[in-house]
Order: sequence, then structure tokens, then C-alpha cells
Amino acid sequence: MKLGLLTAAFPDLSLEQVAAWAASEGFEALEVACWPAAGAEQRRYAGVAHIDVTSFDAEDVNEMLSRYGLEISALAYYPNNLHPDDAQREAANAHLLKVVDAAQRLGVSTVGTFVGNDKDRPLPANLERFRRIWPPLVAHAGERGVRIAIENCPMIFSYDEWPGGNNLAWSPAIWDELFSAIPDDNFGLNLDPSHLVWLMIDYERAVYDYAGRLFHTHAKDLEIRRDGLYRHGTFSAGIGWQVPRLPGLGQVNWSRFIAALYAAGYDGAVSIEHEDRRFEGDVELVKRGFLIARDALRPYVR
Repeated sequence: MKLGLLTAAFPDLSLEQVAAWAASEGFEALEVACWPAAGAEQRRYAGVAHIDVTSFDAEDVNEMLSRYGLEISALAYYPNNLHPDDAQREAANAHLLKVVDAAQRLGVSTVGTFVGNDKDRPLPANLERFRRIWPPLVAHAGERGVRIAIENCPMIFSYDEWPGGNNLAWSPAIWDELFSAIPDDNFGLNLDPSHLVWLMIDYERAVYDYAGRLFHTHAKDLEIRRDGLYRHGTFSAGIGWQVPRLPGLGQVNWSRFIAALYAAGYDGAVSIEHEDRRFEGDVELVKRGFLIARDALRPYVR
């Protein structure tokens, strides 16, 4: 395995600045943020374009990363690909296809993204939309030798995302529906165990059950605030009590999760996703957070 990081937490640094620091601190891979360069998306840790997929030199990017001894584990673009507004959905889908094309040019095998969701529609209706909208996206990637790795975050952190969240692919039952609809070999998971903690889903079992679909992994931790759970209850869908933390500062047992990855034959990247509010606000705090996570994971990732 290789220990890497998602570059979206460094919006004010260039890709080379991120690469130079990451290499100096022993990281081996970058999951490179590829949102539209116009920066229209304002969600936390989104809207960052460390590679502008509409205008870049693949040879220059690969040469620079090679100089620092780094590889790209995936290109990252996490929008709502099932947005209820057709114009916004079509824009997200179109940019996702550009990210896939960029991955092919760079020789990168994986693109990480969200399936998306219409938070106000019931699950069966969202699955029907998925079956209609998503097959051409996966086929486009397959024709270019690129894998689509969907992350399992429900995307519900505040009441503007309630009740259904903005990402459909949050549970094994739903993954089964998605993979039944699109059984293509290039359609799989970017598995993040932190989201499974508050959903009370066994993340070790998920590794074993979906070993053949594990294309990428996110290393993010999660803390359940018991007072918030007491006050709001599970019908709040985590709002007020599920808190993203850095690996080692939450409730994921990283030795067990990574042991399961080894046992399942996974040999890809473990990409640290930084969304911990205690370590943001300036670039030095963000770097400190990544180093805390690195030190928690490095004993297991070799």
C-alpha cells in the first residue's frame, strides 16, 4: 500500500507546493483535486482545482510528480452527480467526463467521485434516476481504461442536506443495487470507514464483502458526540453528533481496518482526507493535521 493525501485541504497552494511538502514528509501518493477551475462550488474542501482538466500539460504534471517521487492515486471530483436541478446535474456530469479524460491522458487509473442524490426523493426514485443517468458515465470511463470509485459518504452534515443527504451510495444494500445496475469491472468503491461508524455498519465486513470493488480508500476518522446523540437521536441523521476527525483522533480502529484491507488483497492507496475543523484555518494547522494522521497510519501502511 501507499500512504497519500487528498489535496483539497490546500486550496491556496499549487500542486507543486503540495507535492514538495508531501514528499518531504514521507507521503507517497496524491489524490489530486480536480473541481472546475472557476471555483464555483463553495462547499468545504470542494471547488479546488490542483489540475485544471480543461487546460494542462500531462507530461509536465507527471514529470513534476516523478521528480518528487510521488504518484497520483486518483483524480478527485466529488459533486452531486444526481442533482435535482437538471442544469446543475448536467454540468457536474460533463465535468466528471472531463476528469475521466484527464485521467486517461495522465495515465491515472482511478477517478473518485460521488454518485449524488436528490435529498427530497425516496430511495427507489433515486435508484431509478441512477439507472438512467449513470451507465453512460461508467461506459465513457471504461472506454478510456479508467475506473470510477464512488465514495460512501451520505453527504448530510446540516439541515440544508436533510433528510436524504446529497450522496446515494452510503450502505451495502444500496451498493448492491448500484453494482447490480452497473456490473462493469471499472465501477467500484472509494471506501471511507468513518461514515460507516455513525451508520453502525461494520467497516471490516464491508472490506471483505466488497474486496473486488475496492479501487481506493479514504482515511478519515469520526467521533460520535454522545451528548449530541442523546439530544438529537438517530432521526437527525447524524446532524449534531457525528464529527469528522483526523485518523487516530476518532473511533475507527485503524489496525483492524487496514488488517482487513491486507487480508482482502487490497494494495492501493490509503488517502488521508482532512476535514477536521480543529486543524484548519491556516496552512500550518492543516499540515499539522496531516502529520498527526500520517503518524497514526504509518505503522500499518507499508
